[in-house]
Amino acid sequence: MTPVELSRTVLRAVRRAVDEGELSVTVPERAVVTEPGPGGCGDFATAIALRLARPAGLPPRRIAEILRARLVGAAGIRDVVVTGPGFLNISLDEQADAVTALVREIRDAGPRYGHSDALAGQVVALRVPYEVRAEVVADAVVRIVAAQGGRATVEHGEPVNLRPVPAPEDPAPLGPDAARWALLHPAPHDRPRITADHLVQREGNPLFRVRYAHARIRSLSRNAVRLGFTAEPGPVGGHPDILDAGHPDTPDAGPEAAGGTATGAAHPATGTARIGTARTGTARAGNLRTGTARAEATAAHPLLTPLADHPRILAAAATHRAPDRLARHLVTVADAVLPFLPSVLPCGEEKPSAAHRARLALAEAAGTVLAGGLSLLGIDAPEHL
Repeated sequence: MTPVELSRTVLRAVRRAVDEGELSVTVPERAVVTEPGPGGCGDFATAIALRLARPAGLPPRRIAEILRARLVGAAGIRDVVVTGPGFLNISLDEQADAVTALVREIRDAGPRYGHSDALAGQVVALRVPYEVRAEVVADAVVRIVAAQGGRATVEHGEPVNLRPVPAPEDPAPLGPDAARWALLHPAPHDRPRITADHLVQREGNPLFRVRYAHARIRSLSRNAVRLGFTAEPGPVGGHPDILDAGHPDTPDAGPEAAGGTATGAAHPATGTARIGTARTGTARAGNLRTGTARAEATAAHPLLTPLADHPRILAAAATHRAPDRLARHLVTVADAVLPFLPSVLPCGEEKPSAAHRARLALAEAAGTVLAGGLSLLGIDAPEHL
């Protein structure tokens, strides 16, 4: 069960409770599921009960218990525990099955993963001012709307309906890729930064992290072929590199733990530079130290959520004419996959196994999402970096 499927299952539980008269609320459009927070347990957690408490006129824990009764025993759910003021902590039957299914779905769709017919038959008319950022944003919106089955047209002149904060100066000196990123990554109401920071190959540059992650994944695929194996979706298994990545007290943390920049250290099986992983935002592998034995869910969880969420992000970017949502999502995917990559290939005398083939498949799925997303933004996804 993917996070998207689990969200739908939670919403079905809310709808059942409403239909049976135990709750009197409007069923929300979506239920956010995340990693369990401090004091939580299981594979996923949701605060839907806290969200419904005010409109339902009931304590959050009471709503959580109502929903728990309808979630326990649902297909794919092993157990549900209520913690804190009313958080639902959900344990799945087989997290490994969800990983395998998602990877196969991405492999089958390729760069079109996340594309849909949600806007089929719709024409989105964009009216933009004569300004470079507006032109670039409009071009990206045209691509993203087309990916959702719609068609966008671009005209100039008043009244405009797409007017992002203009670029303070000409971004052309940054080059086509960095210039587009500088204009697309900030939210429309934010002033874009046209600086050489977008060209620096360091961890602090989001564009570098996204393109580096893709290039690193392509390098892993080439090196896997040299080692005599290819990707095959399946259980990824547990691995100490996954569990230790990003902790200042581990040898692999590198100078990032102390606030440094990307290291020049090479992974023994790839010969490519390894970017630091200690400061990779909410998706860093260090968050995986849960103290439990569920190696499958632990190893894959940071990637499962952003990969499964990609179709929703594309739909939202098209609906709201917001390519910045896609840009920021690609950063999330990159930050989730980078700590995972050192575990993909066998090290030393280790022989390639089914787990290595599955890890490579999962990494390649992330690479597919990164390449497809960059393409929609009009930015190159490099094979080498």
